[in-house]
Amino acid sequence: MKVFCEKKNGRMRILLSGELDHNVARGVMSSIDALIDENLPRECILDMGGLSFMDSSGIAVILRTNKHMTDVGGRTWVENCEGQALRVLDAAGIDRVVKVYSK
Repeated sequence: MKVFCEKKNGRMRILLSGELDHNVARGVMSSIDALIDENLPRECILDMGGLSFMDSSGIAVILRTNKHMTDVGGRTWVENCEGQALRVLDAAGIDRVVKVYSK
């Protein structure tokens, strides 16, 4: 699992690549928390276009990121989610909490 970050004009895009499962979720959350604390963005985009697999741990990553961004006065959304990962998010109804934009 790889976590990349692009920053521009108060917007931070976090690109997730690989498999997001319970084995790596805690580390991903820590990495995202650190990026938010360091950069204090107004907007945080979780770009899931590079994921080859995601289980329900991905939902926890999204919800924690959203909570952290809300705490610092920002907002979060998910982009480029497709296939199996999108089915996980749809089944959870995550779009009631965080906007999800698929490819």
